[in-house]
Amino acid sequence: MLVATALVLMMTVPALALFYGGMSRSKSVLNMMMMSYIAAAIVGILYVAVGWSMGWSGDGTFFANPFELFWLDGVETSDYIFVMFQMTFAIITVALISGAVADRMKFSAWVVFVPIWALLCYFPMAHMVFSCTDDSLICGRIGAQDYAGGTAVHINAGIAALVLVLLLGKRFGWPKDKMRPHNLTLTMLGAGLLWFGWYGFNVGSIVFGGESEEADMAQFLSETGRTFANTTLATMAAILGWLLIERIMHGKATSLGAASGIVAGLVAITPAAGAVDLSGAVAIGLVSGAVCAWAVGWKFRLGYDDSLDVVGVHLVGGIIGTVLIGVFSTSDGAGGIDGLLYGGGVDSLVDQLLGVLVAIVYVSIVTTIIGLAIKYTMGLRISEEAEVEGIDITEHGESAYDLHTGTGGGGGKTGVLNTASKEGVNA
Repeated sequence: MLVATALVLMMTVPALALFYGGMSRSKSVLNMMMMSYIAAAIVGILYVAVGWSMGWSGDGTFFANPFELFWLDGVETSDYIFVMFQMTFAIITVALISGAVADRMKFSAWVVFVPIWALLCYFPMAHMVFSCTDDSLICGRIGAQDYAGGTAVHINAGIAALVLVLLLGKRFGWPKDKMRPHNLTLTMLGAGLLWFGWYGFNVGSIVFGGESEEADMAQFLSETGRTFANTTLATMAAILGWLLIERIMHGKATSLGAASGIVAGLVAITPAAGAVDLSGAVAIGLVSGAVCAWAVGWKFRLGYDDSLDVVGVHLVGGIIGTVLIGVFSTSDGAGGIDGLLYGGGVDSLVDQLLGVLVAIVYVSIVTTIIGLAIKYTMGLRISEEAEVEGIDITEHGESAYDLHTGTGGGGGKTGVLNTASKEGVNA
């Protein structure tokens, strides 16, 4: 669990920061990475204060008593490892949202949004999905399976991302101007680290039980092997699915497509990793890779500016993985339920659909309220002038690259303005 916890923390810092940072424009990369780092700092402390208690201290339809285990009072120190493991899930869920709002959200607004959203959206969703008490809504009353966070993490973050981009509006110049990733090497590195860290995410989420120590170990080894193999094969299949659709639609198989396929496969197999067999994992990976590759283009048709495709990958991939449990799950898996393909009928599929619906409705409403409150008080968005100049320099006083002789090593303002004038506002 120590290793798994470290791996999941690595998924946010530095893996997600690198993945998103490389996809950003050169004048926005530091801000993008900072959004991940500050999310880790804020959410981690808040989780210890009340998050663990809201998620794990007892019964409740939406959340448990925030003060029952306040600041881990009453929690055995031997359980701290599991607390820290769950904390890393909270951190990455919040950080995932940041990719949708790249280039234009005030850093101060993000700092305010992060703890409020974690408190009102993530901690309740974690209780509904992971606590599995009789009263908890998704895993208890509805009975939907979610092995490691298709609803609590990916649909949760994806819906929040969609709400924020609608409230923020489009980047200046989008979609007419081509706002391409500035460093795909960073993105590929980040994707590889995410894949590596995801073994902590999925395999670390194993739960096991039995009447004897021998039975516990046998089940533990079985679920470990299944989860590790499913995570691996689904990701490989998603790369192929994404690149195939990319080749058909655009005539090229790109490195950005491969990196995005990695994440799409990992997202989709997250809720299903312990529930399906190997063929089910491959099927989920292929479907998620192909559908997500197609879905990222929706933003151009529908007119919402999701900067780094959080909606197209995490929301869509999370829905695919969660729903397809109802098709591909087997009674040999962690939930012990046969899906539609294995003779289990439609009951499991209906449960999965209801779980998805609850997550979408709850998070949509709460995130909209939070976003509107911030928008009409302190404001969500930087000015047009600041966006054109670059959010790195206007929000942080730094630039990622010293591209011209005569500029200071700290990337002073003059150097950034020279860069903008030579490379254009889409630098």
